[in-house]
Amino acid sequence: MRITIINLAYLLASALFIFGLKGLTHPRTAVRGNMLGASGMLLAIVVTLFDRKIIDFKLIILGLLIGAVIGLVLALKIQMTAMPQLVALFNGFGGGASVLVAGAALIEVTTPGSGIGVIREALAGAQPSLQLTVATVASGLIGAVTFWGSLIAFGKLQEVLTTNPVLFPGQKALNAVLSLAAIGLGGWIVMNPEATFAYWALVAVGSLLGVLLTIPIGGADMPVVISLLNSYSGLAAASTGFVLSNNMLIIAGSLVGASGIILTMIMCKAMNRSLTNVLFGGVGAEVTTGPGADEVYAGKVKSTSGDEVAMLLEGARRVVFVPGYGMAVAQAQHAVKALANILETNGCEVAYAVHPVAGRMPGHMNVLLAEADVPYDQLKDMDEVNPTFAQTDVAIIIGANDVVNPVARTDPTSPIAGMPILDVDYARTVVVIKRSLSPGFAGIPNPLFAADNTLMFFGDGKQAIQDITAALKEALTG
Repeated sequence: MRITIINLAYLLASALFIFGLKGLTHPRTAVRGNMLGASGMLLAIVVTLFDRKIIDFKLIILGLLIGAVIGLVLALKIQMTAMPQLVALFNGFGGGASVLVAGAALIEVTTPGSGIGVIREALAGAQPSLQLTVATVASGLIGAVTFWGSLIAFGKLQEVLTTNPVLFPGQKALNAVLSLAAIGLGGWIVMNPEATFAYWALVAVGSLLGVLLTIPIGGADMPVVISLLNSYSGLAAASTGFVLSNNMLIIAGSLVGASGIILTMIMCKAMNRSLTNVLFGGVGAEVTTGPGADEVYAGKVKSTSGDEVAMLLEGARRVVFVPGYGMAVAQAQHAVKALANILETNGCEVAYAVHPVAGRMPGHMNVLLAEADVPYDQLKDMDEVNPTFAQTDVAIIIGANDVVNPVARTDPTSPIAGMPILDVDYARTVVVIKRSLSPGFAGIPNPLFAADNTLMFFGDGKQAIQDITAALKEALTG
C-alpha cells in the first residue's frame, strides 16, 4: 500500500512537470506553468523524504531554510539582464549535486560501516550492481562537466572572464586525451567499484573537461551553451536516479535533459548553425577578413535627435519596435510601452519584432515586454513580421545589433552568414537607438547603421525613448 501511494504521488508530480513545461511554451501561461512545475518538485521532495527517511529532519529543515533564503534573495535581487547568468549557476548546482550524491552512494555501498548508512538505506541494501556503477560513472562525469562548464559560462556572461574565445595550441588534443582518460577511469570503476578514489579522479578529469570545453566558446554562443548545459544537468540527475533507484529523479532528469536539448537545437536553427559549429567553431573564434568599421561607417552615419524622430512618428501609420539586449540593460521596456500608447492613440499600428535569440536567452525580450504589459498579440516572430517591414513607416531598434545585420543575407563569408535576421532595412525609415557604433557579440560592423534610410540616435535606450515621447507629446498637443 505504501509503495502504491508513493508511486501515485510520483506519477502526479511527473504530470505536474509535463504540464508545467507545456505552460512555459507561451508567455500567457508561463507563470502558471512555473507554479505547476514548482508544485511537482515540492511534492516529489516531500514524498521522497517521508518514504526514505534519508536523514535527520533537523538537518533537512536547516537545509531547506538556508536554500529558501538564498533562493529568495536571488529571486528578488537578480536583474532581468542577469537572468542567463542565474540559469547558468542553477545548471551548475544541479550538476554538482549529482556528483556528490553519486559519490556518496558509491562509498556507502562499497565501504562497510562508512558514514551513517544514509545512502545504503535509500538503496535498500543494494550491492554495487552494473546499473549502479555505470550510472555512478555517468553522473560523476556529466555532473562535473556541467558544474565547471556552467561556472565558466556564468563568468563569461557576467564578464568577470573574457567573453572572447580562449584558444591555445594543442587544445583539442588535450581534450581528446582527457576524454580517453575519463573512459578509462569509468571502466575501472565499473570493474572495481571499491576503488572509490578512481571516482574522484574521474570527477577531476570531468571538471577539467568542463572548463576546457567551455572557454573556447565566445559570448555570442553562450546562450546556446547554457541550454546545452541545462540538458547535461538533467542527464546527470537522471543518472543519479538510476544510482538511487528513484523513479521520480529519473523522470525529472529525463524531462530536463530532453527539453534542454530541444531548446538547444531550436536556438541553433535560429542562428542557422549546427551544434558542432557552436561548440568547436563559435562566433568570435574565426578570424574575420571583411570590411572594418572605418570602411563601413566613414562619412555615412547620420545622427538624429528626439525631436526629429518625433516628427517621423507624428505622421507614421505603422511602427515596429525591435528590442535587443540594449533595451534590457537600459530597462527601457516601460518607456517603450508608454511611447507605443501615444502612437496608438494617434491612430498608428504598433508591433514588436522579436528575434528568437535577441538578448541572452530565448524569450528574454518576451519576458521584458510582458513585464511592461505589452499585449501578447503585438509580439511578432520573424516569419510573421518580416513580410511587413516593406509596409512599415518607422522601425525603431533598441539595442539590437547582430539580429538586424544585413550581412547575414549578403556576405557568405561573414561569421553570421545565413543566420535568419529581422529585415528591418526594408522599412521606409530605420531609427537605431544605441550608445555607440560598437559591434555586437559577433564582433563585426553593421552596415545597417550607415544605410541611406537609417538614423542613429546615440544614448541610453530609456532616456532616448523618453526624449522621443516628450517631443511627440509636444508635437501632438502643440
